[in-house]
Amino acid sequence: MTDEAILEGVSVIDLSTFVTGGFCSLMLANQGADVVKIERPGVGDDIRHSGPPFVDGESPYYWTVNYDKRSVELDLKSDAGREAFYDLVEAADVVIQNFRPGTADRLDIAYEDLTAHNDSIVYCDISAFGNTGPWSERPGYDLLVQGLSGIMSVTGEGDGRPVKVGLPQTDLITGMWAAFGIVGALYRREHTGEGEYVELGMLDAALPWLTKQAGKVFADESPERMGTKDPVLAPYQTLPTADGHINVACLNQKLWRDLCEAIDRPDLAADDRFETNADRVEHMDALEEALSATLAERTTEEWMETLVEAGIPAGPVQSVEEALSNEQTEAREMVDHIEDGDREIPVIEHPLNFDGARSGFDSAPPELGEHTDEVFGELGYDHEYLERLREAGAFGDPDQTD
Repeated sequence: MTDEAILEGVSVIDLSTFVTGGFCSLMLANQGADVVKIERPGVGDDIRHSGPPFVDGESPYYWTVNYDKRSVELDLKSDAGREAFYDLVEAADVVIQNFRPGTADRLDIAYEDLTAHNDSIVYCDISAFGNTGPWSERPGYDLLVQGLSGIMSVTGEGDGRPVKVGLPQTDLITGMWAAFGIVGALYRREHTGEGEYVELGMLDAALPWLTKQAGKVFADESPERMGTKDPVLAPYQTLPTADGHINVACLNQKLWRDLCEAIDRPDLAADDRFETNADRVEHMDALEEALSATLAERTTEEWMETLVEAGIPAGPVQSVEEALSNEQTEAREMVDHIEDGDREIPVIEHPLNFDGARSGFDSAPPELGEHTDEVFGELGYDHEYLERLREAGAFGDPDQTD
C-alpha cells in the first residue's frame, strides 16, 4: 500500500448544509480529497446545532458527517465574500451545493457563474426534487422524500401505519449518488479536460433503490407493508426469542431443512404447507406462528450458537450500541477515535479498503471558521489583505468578530 489516497490532490468546495451534500463530501474526504466547508459567518452549518444530545456544546451528529474537512466562514451575500469565493473556485476541482433551485442564481454562484472563473470545474447541484418538474421549487427533507418515494408505504407492519426508516435514508442515498457522480465526472475530465454539471434530486435518488418493490409494480401487483417478512422468501424475517429477536434467512430448500433440524422441528419440514418456498410464502402467517413458538423457548445467544454451528444464516437484532461495539466491528476497526487537542472524537470509518491506496479519516470535524486564514493563505492572501477583507465583511459582520 502507498501513502497516497485515490482522491489525493482533489480540491472540493462544499457549500452544502446538513446531510445530503455533507455525506457526499465526507465520502470524498475519506478517499483523500481536500474538502473546504464554506459556512455562514457566526452560525455555520445548521447540523452543528442539531440535537440534543450535545457534547461540550457540539452535536455528535455534526461529527459523523464532517471528519477530515476544513471550515471557512464566508458571507456570499457580500461583494467581498463572493469575490474571495471566486478565487477559491479558480483553484478548486469540485463545488457542491444543495440550495433550493434558484438560490445559487441569486447569489451569482451557479454553474454558469463559476465556469467564468474555472471552466474545468465539476459542479454538483443537489436539491429535493431536481431543477425541473412541477415540484422543483418545493422544499424537501428526508421525511417527505421517504413518503413520496414509496419507501414508507412498504415499511412497517401490515396492520399498522406507514413507518419512516429510522435513519435519514434518502439524505444518505442522495449523498452517495452525488459522490458517485462527482467521481465519474472527474474520471471523464481526465480524458477530455472538460468540467461537468452534475444535477440530482433526492426523490430521483431514492427511486432506483425500490428494486424488488418496483418489480412487483412492473408485474401489475401492489407492494404492501409486511413488517420484516419478505414477499417472495420464507422464512426470511425477524422472530422473537426468550430475550430479544433474531433474523433468520432461508433462501433455499437445504437451508430450510437444516433450520428445521437445528431447532428440532422435523415436523415443519414434513408439513405440506411448508414443503416448498412457494408453499411457505402462501402460508407465511402459520409458519411465523410455529417458528416464533419454538424460538421463544431459548435466548438469542443460545439460538445463535446453535444456528451458527448448523450453518444457518441468522443474526441477532442488535442495538446501535451493540452494532458499534462487537467482535466483528472491532476486528474490522470500523469505529475509532481521533485525537484533537484534549478532545477524543469517535469516528465511524468508511468501508472501502484498497490494497494499493490509503483511505480513512485523519482529522476531527472542524470548528466554525477554524481554517479561514489557512485556506486563503494558501491562495496567497497575506495578513493585510485578509484584514481588508474582514473589514469589507467577507467573513461576516466585522463589528461582531474578535
